[in-house]
Amino acid sequence: MSDEPRGPVDALVVPRFGGPATFARLPRLDEVERCDVAIVGVPFDSGVTYRPGARFGPSAIRQGSRLLRPFHPEMGTMPFALQQVADAGDIACNPFIINEAISQIEAGADELLGKSKHIIALGGDHTIALPLLRASSKKFGKLAVVHFDTHLDTWQGHFGVSYNHGTPFRRASEEGLLRLDRCVHVGVHGSIYSDLDLVQDAELGFQIVSTMDLQDRGVDDAVGRIKRRVGDAPTYVSVDIDVLDPAHAPGTGTPEAGGMSTRELLAVLRRLVDLNIVGADVVEVAPAYDHAEITAIAAAHVGYELLAIFARRSGLKSGDGPSEAARAVKAHPRE
Repeated sequence: MSDEPRGPVDALVVPRFGGPATFARLPRLDEVERCDVAIVGVPFDSGVTYRPGARFGPSAIRQGSRLLRPFHPEMGTMPFALQQVADAGDIACNPFIINEAISQIEAGADELLGKSKHIIALGGDHTIALPLLRASSKKFGKLAVVHFDTHLDTWQGHFGVSYNHGTPFRRASEEGLLRLDRCVHVGVHGSIYSDLDLVQDAELGFQIVSTMDLQDRGVDDAVGRIKRRVGDAPTYVSVDIDVLDPAHAPGTGTPEAGGMSTRELLAVLRRLVDLNIVGADVVEVAPAYDHAEITAIAAAHVGYELLAIFARRSGLKSGDGPSEAARAVKAHPRE
């Protein structure tokens, strides 16, 4: 095999509705000699508190990724040419016993981080963030978190269960996985149980950039607040697709009116390129409630933005990727 990165199947040869069912029709992990970023599915949804179905999220996101193309004009980079990206399949985990599933996901992520520099996980419900944070902290140290979500996900538990999709960041904070001075929620909106939720959330190390902050102050202000909070710490980005308004992402388990638009979410992500992002997840896609793949396509584009960030950083370090891409953008200016 060549050491040059293998990209997706050529859409000018094989139409996008055909070809492999991997993310963006990329090669499988076992088909490449090395891997910079591994895309892995985690089809687990036993931690949900409302509508189930996110176990089918990874396959839906992969289907929604078929239209992704090799060149990202907004960021001036080629996510599949500057790095080797591969689809690592799914981590198998127990659908009945949450604690066992968490251990299996952590072990699967540990193994994958031994084969790849970084992971982008496709969920699954938000429970999976905890084992992914455990695995990432072993490799990169204590983590900053940029958490896009309608909800805080720092609750104590529900119905006597301490591990579910509403608790991963409380457990991660309690376990010492996080930099308590470097974590931020983005896009929080909707009702909560008590004002004490906000007090306890702050005690666990989080600041909040709400949807109304984005509405009133704009994307640039929100990004500035995120960057000042995170600094240069190794950063994990967790995107719950319900951060989007149900108009933009109906296919999710706990939708709340008043969320971000898809354009706002992608705009914020693109401006995080100079953060030290080391891992990420995109979770809570429940395709049974989706319409025309709106949610799955949005989630696939979130994954693409994250890949573009990794590629741009790789290009900046090597000194050749972005400059070539920038020339291409300059050669094709927009009106």
